[in-house]
Amino acid sequence: MPKAVEEAPDKRPLHERIATDLRRQILAGDRAPGSNLPTTKELKDRFEASNATIQKALGMLKAEGLIVGRPGSAVQVRPHRRWTIRPAASSQPAESGQRYRWLAEAERQGRRAQSRLLSVGEVKPPVDVRAALGLDDNGVAVLRAQLLTLDDEPAELVKNYYPVELARGTALVVNRKIKGGSSTLLAEMGFPPRRTVDRVTAEEPTQEEFEALELPNPLPVLHTFRIVYSDDDRPIEVTTMAKAGHLYEVQYEF
Repeated sequence: MPKAVEEAPDKRPLHERIATDLRRQILAGDRAPGSNLPTTKELKDRFEASNATIQKALGMLKAEGLIVGRPGSAVQVRPHRRWTIRPAASSQPAESGQRYRWLAEAERQGRRAQSRLLSVGEVKPPVDVRAALGLDDNGVAVLRAQLLTLDDEPAELVKNYYPVELARGTALVVNRKIKGGSSTLLAEMGFPPRRTVDRVTAEEPTQEEFEALELPNPLPVLHTFRIVYSDDDRPIEVTTMAKAGHLYEVQYEF
């Protein structure tokens, strides 16, 4: 592997480049849980970096929970799990009386999953949401924002937007969780999901996302923009989802 030198085309600080290389190796399984990282001297020689730069890079990985160790002792890779998100497994309405599918899917994978409702109300949504819902520049939508957690740690910041003519007078405008999730309620109202379109990007976190997800470093987030259509290709829900990119991956099956 070529050495990362100060005058490399990559303009990021050297400690960030070092942390990125080591993080990728850890998450890919090239450095197994319980194994030792190279010594500080080996890392200094490999990356042509100072001791302070190496310690700064290792500090980033410690803050992310990927390694553990103290100066002067071996630094080890911690057991970790990169959770696989399968949208197809959680986007359909739950069966009668069952939990929200995202929670049920997480629990099937042995995780302790919860949702916390943050806010409910009518808002003027962002431009891309208005366009997806077919609203004009002054259009409003009902917003339901929630934070999903796994094993008591923030996993995903979710914002669901609904057309006001569809949501008013229903449980969608009530500041209370919906049994089985909103997709189940919409199906019961006569608006079953027929087609879902996802756009997934890697983006820098906004201040809201950084704080809600309790990110240890300014790492990218996986951002999903989802439009759900019902009969006659009517948009019934637009959702934005942000999750820590270094801890989660999205799996689609075709």
